[in-house]
Amino acid sequence: MAVGVHRLDNVTDSNNTIRIALLHDNEGKVLVLLPASHLLNLAVLWRETSRQLQPVRAENVEKFFNQEALSTTEGQRKLFSLPVYLDKSCVDLQALSVIEPHSGLAFNVPRKWLEGSASVISVGISPAQILGEQPQGTDREVITKAVEKFTALRIKQRMEDTLGLPSLPPTAQKITELRADPLAGVDKLLPIVKVDPSLAAQVMSWAASPYYATPGELQSIDDAVIRVLGFDLVVNLALGVSMGKTLSIPDEAPRGHTPYWIQAIYTATLAERLCKRMTGDDLPKAGLVYLTGLVHNFGYAALAHLFPPHFALLSRYLEVNPHMSIEQTERHVLNVTREQVAAWLFECWSLPKEVCVGVRYINSPLHSRSNQHAQLVNLASRVLRTVGFADGPIERLDAKVLQAVGLLEAEVMEECSAMLEKGEELLELVRMLETQQKREASRT
Repeated sequence: MAVGVHRLDNVTDSNNTIRIALLHDNEGKVLVLLPASHLLNLAVLWRETSRQLQPVRAENVEKFFNQEALSTTEGQRKLFSLPVYLDKSCVDLQALSVIEPHSGLAFNVPRKWLEGSASVISVGISPAQILGEQPQGTDREVITKAVEKFTALRIKQRMEDTLGLPSLPPTAQKITELRADPLAGVDKLLPIVKVDPSLAAQVMSWAASPYYATPGELQSIDDAVIRVLGFDLVVNLALGVSMGKTLSIPDEAPRGHTPYWIQAIYTATLAERLCKRMTGDDLPKAGLVYLTGLVHNFGYAALAHLFPPHFALLSRYLEVNPHMSIEQTERHVLNVTREQVAAWLFECWSLPKEVCVGVRYINSPLHSRSNQHAQLVNLASRVLRTVGFADGPIERLDAKVLQAVGLLEAEVMEECSAMLEKGEELLELVRMLETQQKREASRT
């Protein structure tokens, strides 16, 4: 499971609250102190220190700062015998109230502890500065500018061709067309499933899994689709799995992150459960909510494909700035976010508009163009961060988002708890997907 931390930009008197970041290289550990709400700029740190300092793994940071000695003034004083880099914006502060986000350790640092040991550098960037640096325009224009900045590619009229992004697999194309047909049913779906051995095996495996607790023995694919999974789930599973095969999951991921398929399955399942908990008229379709959750993090793999030399750098930034939204960090490092790239790619692939918009606005679910798919996946993602099954800083559920979907926080937490009771069965589904993907990769 991922190690989650709370956001720090809403802490009391955040301008005077200082974050401690622990980094290391072959010369040893160092501390970096900067405003709690700011992003630590690794590129500046490396340039100013002439050291390739790297973030310490989250679990090791937590263990280090949870040492009993650091609960005492003497131990805290000794901590500052390590080399310290102090952000320039903190120099004039009379009192340093510091906090370490992984462990929650917080204490006051007398100025005399830093005398003669702290090097002053400008290493922090505020959220407002990050936003001010971003290119302007539509998502397509922003993606184009980002790619031009970080690669030598010349953008043609059809950007998707220039970037070498794969097309939607034939099976997924057929299923996308099928989903657009209001009269489509199981009779049109079954022939598509049966001619794709990989998809047929996946459908049979899912239908037989403990999660669905199917009574009796499965006799055929027809039995799996009609009696167990149903039209909607098979369509959405087929689309999500087919899309997952188009881009490989990056190896150079942030250490301690939630594996791709765990995050996909858990988010999709919880978002669908929340959708089914809603009441009223004009409700979103549970199947499309599930699909939005299943592919909500697809842009993560797309970023690795578009910016291979810079993806490792992005991973280090995400590790050393765990309290900041992933969206802010991606904007600083790449000038584009995974949600922008995914939504654009989904539009190129003619996925349902609800899914395209839902993925695009997951992080801004109250945006005027957002939909309830985005709102439900946002709620699911925030809850799952608290239990280690999704990446990003731990945040409270937004009361306005809850109101928009007509749910109470207690209802959301209840659905999450009920889902986690079937955690082992869900993990079995994840293992099936991972195994199938490895088989596919070995054949290509």
